[in-house]
Amino acid sequence: MSTLELLLIAVGLSMDAFSVSVCKGLTTKRFSPRMALTCGLWFGTFQALMPVIGYFLGSQFAHFIGAIDHWIAFGLLFLIGANMIREAVAGKEDSKQTNALDFKTMLLLAVATSIDALAVGVSFACIQVELWVSVALIGLTTFVFSVLGVKIGNVFGTKFEKKAEVFGGIILILIGLKILLEHLGVIGF
Repeated sequence: MSTLELLLIAVGLSMDAFSVSVCKGLTTKRFSPRMALTCGLWFGTFQALMPVIGYFLGSQFAHFIGAIDHWIAFGLLFLIGANMIREAVAGKEDSKQTNALDFKTMLLLAVATSIDALAVGVSFACIQVELWVSVALIGLTTFVFSVLGVKIGNVFGTKFEKKAEVFGGIILILIGLKILLEHLGVIGF
């Protein structure tokens, strides 16, 4: 597999994490380098870790993972997005800053956005690929996109406040729905 192909895979895998990072940025009143780096580390680490797990699980479990990964991602993103919308509509100002980086939320988001990377790791086991170079590229690419996503989201979030948080929740739900519909074969991108 060429470096260009690996880079394209890395960019493709990082798009869900980028979108979620934009949503995280939408929920903050002012840009926080700490939040951007935290999102980058969570998402980059999980995007790098999942292909390694998938690689070592190999193709023997591919049919099981492929059968449920879209449901898991959809469920997690739906719950987190619905909670964002609920908090915005209820007017909970304090929750935006305190829960933005809590362990449980970040873990769920990192897992939900990296499940596809697990399947990529399974495919890596079936082809000639330098695993450690590939996962480093995937992790680094996702880190960069996630950090940028928080900044981009913050720029729009400070302009649109509550509407931006509702919009962010809707985006998370739509990302989950897109993952579900793609895997069910209803849509193809």
